Amino acid sequence: MSIDSPLDQRLRAELERLRAADLYRMRRVVDGVHGVRLRVEGRDCLNFCSNDYLGLAGDERVAEAARRALTGSGTGSGASALITGYNVEHRRLEEALAEFTGYPRVLLFTSGWAANCGVLRGLLSRQDTLIADELNHASLIDGGRLSGATYRRVAHADGAGFRTALSAAKNPDGQTLTLAVTDSVFSMDGDLAPLPQIAALCREHGAALMTDDAHGFGVLGDRGRGGNELLGTRPDIYVATMGKSLGTAGAFVAGSETLIEYLIQRARSFVFSTAPPPAIAAAAREALRIIQAEPERRARLQLNIARFVRGATQLGIRLGPPEGSPASPVTSGHEFSLVPIQPLVIGDAARTMAVSRALFERGFWVAGIRPPTVPAGTSRLRITLSATHEAAHVDALLDAMRACGLGSRPLAA
Repeated sequence: MSIDSPLDQRLRAELERLRAADLYRMRRVVDGVHGVRLRVEGRDCLNFCSNDYLGLAGDERVAEAARRALTGSGTGSGASALITGYNVEHRRLEEALAEFTGYPRVLLFTSGWAANCGVLRGLLSRQDTLIADELNHASLIDGGRLSGATYRRVAHADGAGFRTALSAAKNPDGQTLTLAVTDSVFSMDGDLAPLPQIAALCREHGAALMTDDAHGFGVLGDRGRGGNELLGTRPDIYVATMGKSLGTAGAFVAGSETLIEYLIQRARSFVFSTAPPPAIAAAAREALRIIQAEPERRARLQLNIARFVRGATQLGIRLGPPEGSPASPVTSGHEFSLVPIQPLVIGDAARTMAVSRALFERGFWVAGIRPPTVPAGTSRLRITLSATHEAAHVDALLDAMRACGLGSRPLAA
């Protein structure tokens, strides 16, 4: 009989605490190409919890672009981009992303986490000030803490709070940096930051603005250029990922020539990481071409969002951020949200997971989200829509939700 080490004893106790609180997380194994139909641990189901908003993760044209690059460039980059890892496929993708976003330069990172941590730790020092929305992604929170800068947290989507924090930031010698940072689309609440207001405040106070548009890039705006296009803003530092609307992997930072050159020198997660495989860059460039050539994907996504929200309303289901959260400046007063993230806040973690399991038993994969990902008492189903969902898929999910006891009214014919 083996005896646990002191380390294992401590970890086992914490794991048991997580199980008892219904906060224990498990992975499920997916077999096959990612899409709205998945085979998960031997069970066929409809996928309503993916970030593959435009349905490109399983697109054959994207896969073929990767295959061609695999033949020409192999499976790996072999080194960091500053040694031998910078392939022509990386350069082509950076140039395509710069043209698409309208920024002078783009720099690729291995993930959104690496991009956010690399930017914040690379730009900020102990003399600087970071002003951040309290519901920013964990990568922005960790990057800000690692930077050593004075960290001022602002209540979620609170423009007045940003004004107060910016007014309090001190720059007596003109040498320190004040940086405001926010998600464009918040991944758990599905709402939008008040970017025009924050951008105006940054200009007024001589501060820089950074946005993480992971869930808006490719989805929002007439041409899919994200939160900037939808809200008419242009932050100094624009970060987005390629594992969502582009259906591939990695992330990028867009900005001025000076910013990108500085990050090449100082962003540790770029300097000391092996460059992404060239095939991933080739696949992302093909996906970018598709979202520009096929705006109907975004149109189908909006139709699916509208259908789901209308159906949920008929059932008496309240979607959106928790009660008391500030309303999005764009979606407030509209019939449905513009974004594919539709949270259904249940509150209790145990009930949330029970409903998630009941839906899975009926063939619908809808993720239950619990603390610490969301604040205590706001556990939820995070329902996401894709351009490749069919109307029948959406209606079937609504029927299943009703069968699981959600809502207060029968679904209309």
